[in-house]
Amino acid sequence: MTSKTLSFEVVRKETQPTPTTITFKRLIIAGWTGRDKLLLQHHIDEMRVMGVQAPATTPLYFRVTAPRLTHQQAIESPGTQSSGEVEFVLVKHAGEIFVGVGSDHTDNLFESSGSTIAKQMCEKPMARQLWALSDVEAHWDEIELRAWIEEAGVRTLYQEGKVVEMLHPRDLIDGLFDVDETFEDGTALYGGTFSAIGGIRFATAFEFEINDPVLNRRIGHRYTIDPLPIRG
Repeated sequence: MTSKTLSFEVVRKETQPTPTTITFKRLIIAGWTGRDKLLLQHHIDEMRVMGVQAPATTPLYFRVTAPRLTHQQAIESPGTQSSGEVEFVLVKHAGEIFVGVGSDHTDNLFESSGSTIAKQMCEKPMARQLWALSDVEAHWDEIELRAWIEEAGVRTLYQEGKVVEMLHPRDLIDGLFDVDETFEDGTALYGGTFSAIGGIRFATAFEFEINDPVLNRRIGHRYTIDPLPIRG
């Protein structure tokens, strides 16, 4: 089994941040996780326009090789058909669940051939900080996600909403066992996303954040995308 080791800063209430190194052996991307069926259908319709077949059931869980996780501030992708998606990320480490934020950067050209293939094509950037789920679970539905893209040098809001739009972390984890997956130490689980403002599209840079308005703190990350030439 392949793995990827990343260094984080764990931030807890009323304590100093703690450097933590985590070795990931399992990366799972959850899709179609919307709680609101109308909004979920809107996202399904949005993807159908791109040639992506509607899911037979929801949610879906896609396994991706763990080395795709990265803290890098620059990634490469095939051509200009890829795009980022801001998502909260659940991490299991030393028996505890943590919350981070990442981008499910995906090759949209391959989405029509199958999401499992498309999600393997690109790196999965993730911010360097984590929160303890126990610190935020009581006010979980107030937490916000945002993403911006850079188009022609202009920073543009791309996604915005609250995590209440997606399945609660406990429900998301419970769903893993229905498909014979586990949530063991060394697992990163991406929690799903919502529609893009103005439609899904390529950009030269992607910036994302998770914001907790109750505890007044945020985690963010930005990366650039270098399109590789497609020749044949």
